[in-house]
Amino acid sequence: MKRIVLGLLAATAMVLPAFAADVQPAILYDLGGKFDKSFNEAAYHGAEKFKTETGVAYVEFEVSNASQREQALRRFAEDGRNPIVMAGFAWEDALKAVAKDYPDLNFAIIDDAVDLPNVRSLVFKENEGSYLVGILAAMASKSKKVGFIGGMDIPLIRKFECGYVGGAKSAGATDVIQNMTGDTPAAWNDPAKGGEIAKTQIDQGADVVYAAAGGTGVGVLQAAADAGKLGIGVDSNQNGLQPGKVLTSMMKRVDVAVYNAFMDGKNGTFKGGLQNLGLKEGGVDYAMDDNNKALVTDEMKAAVEKAKADIIAGKIEVHDYTADNKCPY
Repeated sequence: MKRIVLGLLAATAMVLPAFAADVQPAILYDLGGKFDKSFNEAAYHGAEKFKTETGVAYVEFEVSNASQREQALRRFAEDGRNPIVMAGFAWEDALKAVAKDYPDLNFAIIDDAVDLPNVRSLVFKENEGSYLVGILAAMASKSKKVGFIGGMDIPLIRKFECGYVGGAKSAGATDVIQNMTGDTPAAWNDPAKGGEIAKTQIDQGADVVYAAAGGTGVGVLQAAADAGKLGIGVDSNQNGLQPGKVLTSMMKRVDVAVYNAFMDGKNGTFKGGLQNLGLKEGGVDYAMDDNNKALVTDEMKAAVEKAKADIIAGKIEVHDYTADNKCPY
């Protein structure tokens, strides 16, 4: 076995077994780090599942500032890493610059679309999953006022927001209080600010608060639990962060996207192109486990399962923000 050391700050190399020389996968995380309890950590779990099942290790890089992106990606490509998966839309420019120089390598980007033949673009119908947790929020709410806290104010997060508003209003919510944490990447990793916004929404009457804010959401869930209210997690299953105080989590199966990209690389079946993953494709869902089963009544589960089936069947159309930046709900 050979140990490979990368000369990049925060890059971590792992031992690669000799029998796996034909596949040398790599993953690059977004700001917030791989243990953000949310988006990046979901990507990490997908990579770990692949390693556990196949015995094939991977290399990884945790970006700490934007200037590192192209350098890190190009270094992995120069080393022949294949496939290379990037978690987050912010990798788009670096990917466009690098992928065309390495047409024989396979790349995958999560949350953006890059039109190159050797790139798999993985986007999700976050509005569909958010519609479901919106239904649960409204049905669990006593005040019929629920909250939404986004991370960085970008169209992707407004997609979560609009779906949540639609689901909540369909199930009887009279008010959905909405706030974004900020307009820079720092908004993904500010639990203290997330907690402050949650407290403000609770003071305004919200008794269920959904956070789509990366690491910032950890603070939202903590603040809701401290106030005796309910939070809703995102991306990963965050029900266990505050057991009995997290109503559910909107699971965005970033883990599956990473696992499939690595496995397809190993099996020689990797294909580029766009994949848009919603409820029908198993790309999003709501989380149920021992941590929240007492919070979701049979009536609530029946309602959300019916909505899920109707969305998959095309009987319910879940909206996103329109071109003029309006949520139709």
